[in-house]
Amino acid sequence: MTRRTLEYAAVPGFRPLLLDLHRGQTPGPAPLVVFVHGGGWRVGSRESFGPMFADWSPSPFERLADAGFAVASVDYRLTGEAPFPAQLDDVSAAFAWLRDHAGELDLDTDRIVVWGESAGGHLAALAGLREPGVVAVVDWYGPADLTALEADLAEAGLVAQPAPGSIETREALLLRDASPADASPVTHVHTGAPPFLLLHGKSDRFVPCAQSRRLAEALTAAGSEVDLRLFDGADHMWLGNADLAATAFDLSLEFARTHCFGGHVA
Repeated sequence: MTRRTLEYAAVPGFRPLLLDLHRGQTPGPAPLVVFVHGGGWRVGSRESFGPMFADWSPSPFERLADAGFAVASVDYRLTGEAPFPAQLDDVSAAFAWLRDHAGELDLDTDRIVVWGESAGGHLAALAGLREPGVVAVVDWYGPADLTALEADLAEAGLVAQPAPGSIETREALLLRDASPADASPVTHVHTGAPPFLLLHGKSDRFVPCAQSRRLAEALTAAGSEVDLRLFDGADHMWLGNADLAATAFDLSLEFARTHCFGGHVA
């Protein structure tokens, strides 16, 4: 069952903020996956799991629902609409709406996995470090330390690229007057943070894998559980590697199962 275009917030002066909710036939309150899409904070939609999954049937959302989860895939304001922290505020508003409607939607909001890819991985990490009820975070190749991103790009032999249709980088469009440290998940790591699964390609052309290493190091230093997987030859969004995309999904599903069901489907 999928319920589309559920309005979770209405910010004056902006478009309605929407989510899609997918769930299977499992009876009783279902643990919740909150999925946050990528797109450099500038483009993207709640309908996309990433380009390598566009032809999957059943879709990744349907597969998660069949595994016993309810899946809320959320939109948020893009950088052409508002700078940071609007994007994080919107994801938090979606969490609040889901908690408020947990009874009628039959959701277990004490078992939440927040999962994101790229810019959505960045927002998922931030949300996972501050939202109640989060038992695990899945972060695919998300920026983690915006204060060090330029240095990490240079170390990898890369330079920050302007966002499509702009002369500014994606990060500059996100931040505007916001502090790069405030917008960085590494800054917000704390004792008692939920377990993290970090998946990243070593040949990522947009977000160097050093960013996930930095987050893993911060989580480890805080005493939190973290599973960092770096893949040889893998590019951003698993581009061109369908087998790796499937592997990343399977690893992430098993991680979510472990922390919600003890490794077993409900």
